[in-house]
Amino acid sequence: MNGPEFDIFVIGGGINGCGIARDAIGRGYKVALAEMNDFGAGTSSGSTKLIHGGLRYLEYYEFRLVREALMEREVLWAMAPHIIWPLRFVLPFQKGGVRPAWLIRLGLFLYDHLGGRKLLPPTRSLDMRRDPAGPPLKPLFTKAFEYSDGWVDDARLVVLNARDAADKGALILARTKVVSARRRDGFWSIEVEDHASGTRREISARMLVNAAGPWVDHVLSGAVDANARRNVRLVQGSHIVVKKKFEGPRAYFFQNPDNRIIFAIPYEQDFTLIGTTDRDFEGDPKDVKISQGEIDYLCSAASEYFSEPVTAQDIVWSYSAVRSLYDDGASKAQEATRDYVLKVNEANGAPLLNVFGGKLTTYRRLAEHALEKIGEKIGTKGSPWTAKSRLPGGDFPVLGYEEQVRALSAVYPFLTDAHTRRLVRAYGTAAASLLGDARSERDLGRHFGSDLYAREVDWLMMREWAYRAEDILWRRTKQGLRLSQEETNLLEEYMAAVPARSVG
Repeated sequence: MNGPEFDIFVIGGGINGCGIARDAIGRGYKVALAEMNDFGAGTSSGSTKLIHGGLRYLEYYEFRLVREALMEREVLWAMAPHIIWPLRFVLPFQKGGVRPAWLIRLGLFLYDHLGGRKLLPPTRSLDMRRDPAGPPLKPLFTKAFEYSDGWVDDARLVVLNARDAADKGALILARTKVVSARRRDGFWSIEVEDHASGTRREISARMLVNAAGPWVDHVLSGAVDANARRNVRLVQGSHIVVKKKFEGPRAYFFQNPDNRIIFAIPYEQDFTLIGTTDRDFEGDPKDVKISQGEIDYLCSAASEYFSEPVTAQDIVWSYSAVRSLYDDGASKAQEATRDYVLKVNEANGAPLLNVFGGKLTTYRRLAEHALEKIGEKIGTKGSPWTAKSRLPGGDFPVLGYEEQVRALSAVYPFLTDAHTRRLVRAYGTAAASLLGDARSERDLGRHFGSDLYAREVDWLMMREWAYRAEDILWRRTKQGLRLSQEETNLLEEYMAAVPARSVG
């Protein structure tokens, strides 16, 4: 090898890795990224799906993190108004509850004024005896506060960052494992293996970025440095999805006697998402699954508020993920910092950037800070650019969703209103490219159930690295909530029969 092929090689296709790759390629660096599974298959698709400042983090004096997150809410909303939108949260209050009213008011005052809120409406008080948010709850909750945050389709946020990076020239490798990474002659020699074919190749880069999330320590000790120390604290968070518990577009913020909080959020029109838990995790993150204890906890905590109890029989789906928090020595999992930490190691020449922690809301700022450190080590290229950018499909006004729905419906009148709305939510302005020359339902190809057709499946395989049915049903879309096992099997068979895929 005469010299490195790439400036930067990123390990990890979660939100942090894809965000760094996108920012870097946009500045003019030559970038490659490898993800051992599907994009966002780990922590990034197992979130509570919020773009939020983190109201509860104020209790732990995480003012820098909260302020940065609050400032990012409207930035990200403008970047991707199809997959991100405002959400109002109702925080019920009762006298003698977990937190006194004055503390909640103080926290919400800071929340309203700490982060440069412009379009999101401010906090207000509610009389739950008159407000429509009251009836689903027990009558003892007569007062509440309502505040703003945002919703995000987390898995789509990840894949759209990967898609945009690829469109700008980055080499994006899905289902490609990093077997080893060794410093050689002042740069990195990285051996990768393609899961589908089993073939291996060697890639060289000037700098390595370890953004492997829960596997960041595993990458360090396995592929890079057998003597690496432990840096992360693994914390499991689990969620349940139940049949719809309440009408209306607002979510609930519930405070529990153990000082934890959970959310109850409208989900995919017909369901309610409840979560999350916080508990330390030991083992391989790929094996994480919800425990009976977590199910009992979430059902019990939600039932303290809802007039109609939440039971295990209500659950239609559950999911779990492992967060990789920087190990700051906090005694409880819920107290461990959610802030991110970036550390550079440049022993023996070639620099290595390790990414610890982080959250969806601050991924763009994390990427900017990562690029600052990258510039210090291999030279600065370009300048920060993502704050005013748009993710694929997001090139329309932040308040323009309804107009996009009307425009798509006018061109494709054979679609149901629900189908049109789902496509705009998932693909934004790219929905028309997906539908192409279709003029009837028949033109959409094979029907797999719900409103999922072959034309969308083909698009996701060709453009978004979808390989398995679960990639489409649980990450690119949430149609897994509506398809039967037989329909899922037919989709799997269809996808397996596709001879080749292109994500150019």
